[in-house]
Amino acid sequence: MPTFVALSASDDETCGSHAWIGKGLTCVCFKRKGNCQRICINLTPLQEERLRGLKRRMKIYFDASKPDHQEALRALWHASFPGKELNGLISDQWKEMGWQGRDPSTDFRGAGFISLENLLFFAKTFPTSFQRLLKRQGGKGAVWEYPFAVAGVNITFMIMQMLDLVANKPRTFIRTVFLQMLSENEWAFDLLYCVAFVVMDKQWLQKNATYMEFNDVLKSTRVQLEKELMMDNVVRIEDMPSYTHLS
Repeated sequence: MPTFVALSASDDETCGSHAWIGKGLTCVCFKRKGNCQRICINLTPLQEERLRGLKRRMKIYFDASKPDHQEALRALWHASFPGKELNGLISDQWKEMGWQGRDPSTDFRGAGFISLENLLFFAKTFPTSFQRLLKRQGGKGAVWEYPFAVAGVNITFMIMQMLDLVANKPRTFIRTVFLQMLSENEWAFDLLYCVAFVVMDKQWLQKNATYMEFNDVLKSTRVQLEKELMMDNVVRIEDMPSYTHLS
């Protein structure tokens, strides 16, 4: 477990998105429950290792010429449409899954290979929820639909921004909370992705949203995720209230 040190606002004149490194501690100044506080975390070797691994995943671009990337794409198809033959990695069939065109590799530019890994993790870990969202079972017509696969890529990108994972030093308390969750489960990012997808879908339906409102739905999804991650009784992704929507 990492070592936490909490200090009141009187120990520091500023409070907000302020972060610094000192004496082996990574510190974040934040507001919680209306009070300014500062938390310092001494990352454990396990946390540092898993954070490095996650950052490495985030830097990998999708490369359609790599056999392992091709295999992952095929695996996603077979997990999405069991028993249905795929004609090729470039095919009109991919539009059935919500890619923008015949070649899904062009849609990975925003978030890279990890967005494909997230979709595949969702399909294999929570197949019932994945299929429900993919097929829009229980939906109320085409006006309610959104491009499933493209939405998934956007969710990956949104989570990376929310957790501020590209920064060398933590600048938000959300990232500090997530690092603790990452020490509990190395698949915390992928699990959070699955939670985010069901939250986004639920808000989409509640708002009667159209495709033009997708960005607004994504923003409200982020707000809901941040709210749940900041709850006192949430120490794992599995503790988030919205996790119960996964099956």
